Amino acid sequence: MHNVYIIDDDENLKNKLNEEFKKDDNYKFKQIRTEEIDVALKDIPALIIVNEDTISEKATEVCHKIRNNDDNSITPVIVVTSEYEREHKLEILKAAATYYIKNPLDYEYLYYTITNIINLLYINRKVSPLTNLPGNVQIQAEMKKRLLKKQFFVMLYIDLDNFKAYNDVYGFSNGDEIIKFTARTISRNVHSKCEDNNFVGHIGGDDFIAIVEDEDYERICQNIVLEFDKNVKKYFSKEDVEKGYLEVPNRKGIIEEFPLTTISVGAVEVDPGRFHNTLEIGEAGAQVKHLSKTIPGSTYVIDRRKH
Repeated sequence: MHNVYIIDDDENLKNKLNEEFKKDDNYKFKQIRTEEIDVALKDIPALIIVNEDTISEKATEVCHKIRNNDDNSITPVIVVTSEYEREHKLEILKAAATYYIKNPLDYEYLYYTITNIINLLYINRKVSPLTNLPGNVQIQAEMKKRLLKKQFFVMLYIDLDNFKAYNDVYGFSNGDEIIKFTARTISRNVHSKCEDNNFVGHIGGDDFIAIVEDEDYERICQNIVLEFDKNVKKYFSKEDVEKGYLEVPNRKGIIEEFPLTTISVGAVEVDPGRFHNTLEIGEAGAQVKHLSKTIPGSTYVIDRRKH
């Protein structure tokens, strides 16, 4: 099911789209009034449509609000407006709207715009529904692309320590919140210098990959570890933070103690000619990440071997 939010103080657009998509059960349209935007952005829809003609805020302000929301920073946005001035269109696009469509609407055109955006997002990129990060298909494509270019880059293999114990104590719903927090922490630091060539992917569960073309990649590793440790404690109770560990009964009912969740990063320098394929890189990544996980606490380990 693809949830599409329509930020609109009038129901007409939602009703028209329900009629247009009546034969397609994969789409669900939900009207969001201007005063409901902040609450609505706690969820992650597949697409957001902003009807500028009916809302009490400027479309540019709404777009900025969406882009500044951690969970919806990459959610596609279509702005519908009766404003025809070129300058206004540029303002909308500068505010990071994905598409600008003029009223009166051609609903067949809007239908294909919506379906094409969704297809690009969920089929071509194979994104994780939890984190909205690209999955294995895109990860492999990004790695192969760089290998073919014979350029230097660094692979970061990242996962969480003692995460199963956290899920056992706090449940999978709270565990999902830590996964999303981890995704935001990694993305914020990997893209901290706005480098378009860096990449973050979500393999699944608590496993992530980042591809970094910045030679100062060790700083990125350090910042991921520091930011994670600084903020992860808010996902634990005050009592568990004070104890510094979780108590989890094993299959025999015996209470075992596990440290609080930490993060491990294994970095592999990929020099031109060192690896012949992505499998070889993955093997090196598994080795260095395993080494990182043997060290207590949040850590990173770097594989700088040239051959």
